[in-house]
Amino acid sequence: MQKMERLTAEIIDQFRTIVGDEYISVDPEVLNEFGKDQTEHLLYLPDIVLRPSSALEISEIFKICNEHHIPVTPRGGGTGLSGGALPQLGGVVIATSRLNKILQIDERNLQVVTEPGVITEVLQDAVKEKGLFYPPDPSSKGSCFIGGNISENSGGPKAVKYGVVKDYVLNLEVVLPNGEIIWTGANVLKNATGYNLTQLIVGSEGTLGIVTKIVLRLIPLPKYDLLMLVPFKSLEKAGDAVSAIFRAGFTPSALELVEVDALKITSAFVDSSIVPVADDDEAHLIIEVDGNHLDTLMLEMEAIGHLLSEYEIGEIYFADDNQQKNELWKLRRRAAEAVKVNGYTIEEDTVVPRAELPALIRGVKEIAKTYDFKVVCYGHAGDGNLHIRIKKEGVANSNDDPSVIEGIKELFRLVYKLGGTISGEHGIGLLQKSYIDIVFNNTQLELMRGIKKTFDPNNILNAGKIFDL
Repeated sequence: MQKMERLTAEIIDQFRTIVGDEYISVDPEVLNEFGKDQTEHLLYLPDIVLRPSSALEISEIFKICNEHHIPVTPRGGGTGLSGGALPQLGGVVIATSRLNKILQIDERNLQVVTEPGVITEVLQDAVKEKGLFYPPDPSSKGSCFIGGNISENSGGPKAVKYGVVKDYVLNLEVVLPNGEIIWTGANVLKNATGYNLTQLIVGSEGTLGIVTKIVLRLIPLPKYDLLMLVPFKSLEKAGDAVSAIFRAGFTPSALELVEVDALKITSAFVDSSIVPVADDDEAHLIIEVDGNHLDTLMLEMEAIGHLLSEYEIGEIYFADDNQQKNELWKLRRRAAEAVKVNGYTIEEDTVVPRAELPALIRGVKEIAKTYDFKVVCYGHAGDGNLHIRIKKEGVANSNDDPSVIEGIKELFRLVYKLGGTISGEHGIGLLQKSYIDIVFNNTQLELMRGIKKTFDPNNILNAGKIFDL
C-alpha cells in the first residue's frame, strides 16, 4: 500500500457531510469497540468509524479514501473469528449497521432482497412467517449480519443438507473501492452469462467491494424436525459414525459433534443440566432430521439409532418438545463462547472429507501432546468441518508463542494431507494468512492477487487480509 495520507480535519469534514455528524465517531470507546471482534484477544484501533446508510454514501466515502490512499475496513456484526474485520492498518471503519432493512420478500419467486446489516436470525424469522426457509445458520445467527455471512460464505449446522451461503445468493449490489456501484448478476436461478462475479464476491472477506444489497433464494419451510443426542464412548468412534450415517443413505438436516469436555464447559456456562454425561463418555453427536412427513422422520431416526448401536454408544436422548430442542441447540451454539471464556482462546476452523474425521481427531490429539497444549473439538461433523479450540497457559493469541505456531502448521499440514483445507467457514483474514501457502501454490496466490489488484488497484479495502500484495 502507498503511504496513507493523514486523516486531516478537511477529510473528516467531508465524511461528516456525507453521513451526518451523528454517524461519525472518533471517540476512544467507539474506536476500541470497532478495533476488536471475536478473534482471540486482538485489538487494532481505527482512526475513525463511519456509519453510512446507503450505497451512495459508501460510494462517496470510497472516492475520498481511494484518492488519499486511506485504508478502509468493512464491518458487520463483529462476530468474526479470523480477524477479517479488524482495522490493523488504522484508517476508516465502515460499519453497515444502518443498512438494516429487509427490502422485499417475494413469495411468488421464493426470493428475498435484503440489506447487509440485517441480523441473520431476524431475516430467517421474517421469511419463516411466510412459510419460507433460509437455511444457513451460523452459531452467531442471533448477532451476525447477513453481509458478514456473504463475506465469509458462512455455513452452520444446516449446511450438511442445505448447503452454505453461496448456494442461496443470486445477485449482489456492490460498491467497488473506486466508488462505482454495480450489480454482479441477475435475480435468476440459472445464469451462464460471463464470469460469475456474484460467487467471486461471496467468500472474498470484504477485500473486493462492500455489498449493499443482497438477493437470496429461499425454499419452503419443512413442517417437522426431530432431534436426538447420542453419547459415544470414543471420540474417534463418533467420527466413524458420521460417515456411516451417510453411507447408509441418510441425510440429516444437522449433524454436530461436541467433545465431552466442551459439553461440560458449556453446560456449566449456561447453567444447563439437560444432557446427562456418563464418566466414560468422550463425545456426543447432535442429529436432526427434517421434512414434511412426521412418520417418515420417526422411522428415519429409529433407523439411525439402530445403526449407531454398533459404535459404542450410551443411551440415546430424544428431545421431546421445542423447549428441549432449543436447550440442546443452545448448548451447541454457545460452545465457542463458553470454551473461550474457559481459556481456549485460539480456534482453528479445519475441514476434511467427512470419512477422514477420525484421522483428523486422532492427529489433533497427538499434535496437542507434542506441543503441550490442550484442545477441545466441536463442529459440523456432517460436512467434515471441525472447530478445534486450543488452550495454552499464558498464551492468549495464536501468534504469541512459537510452539503454538508450529503446532498449527503441523495441524494444517495434516488437514491438507487428508484432502481438506484450513478454513471451512471462518475465513483466512489476518490469522490464517501466514499458513495459506500450505494449501495454495504461488500460481494460485498470484491469480488471487491479480483479482484483488483489478478490483482495488490502490489496495485500500481490507488490505492485508488473506494475503499481502
